[in-house]
Amino acid sequence: QVQLVESGGGSVQAGGSLRLSCAASGSPGSTRCMTWFRQAPGKEREGVATIITGVRSPIYITSVEGRFTIARDNTKNTVDLQMNDLKPEDTAMYYCAARAAKSGVGNCLAGTNMNYWGQGTQVTVSS
Repeated sequence: QVQLVESGGGSVQAGGSLRLSCAASGSPGSTRCMTWFRQAPGKEREGVATIITGVRSPIYITSVEGRFTIARDNTKNTVDLQMNDLKPEDTAMYYCAARAAKSGVGNCLAGTNMNYWGQGTQVTVSS
């Protein structure tokens, strides 16, 4: 069982930066991967970045490559998303999610494969 709580959202001007944090409690060491998703009104939910247990290189969608960085801190049980050079198209509700290790192999950028979800944090980027 894993509980996830996001924080760090807010409103910024285009070109600005935000750092989102996902705090995990329960048994976070049992997760196979931690992923940040986002969803804007009228848009499909999409996986933004994921970090997989035992794999050093994270995976990003093309639209955020070079601007976003995902990092896991096992000592603090957090997964952070540093977002730089933000664009209006980044405006969305951002969610932290995790896949349980016992669930086995699965695409960690697919929301249907995730077992635990946080409540989300809003990111708004103005022009």
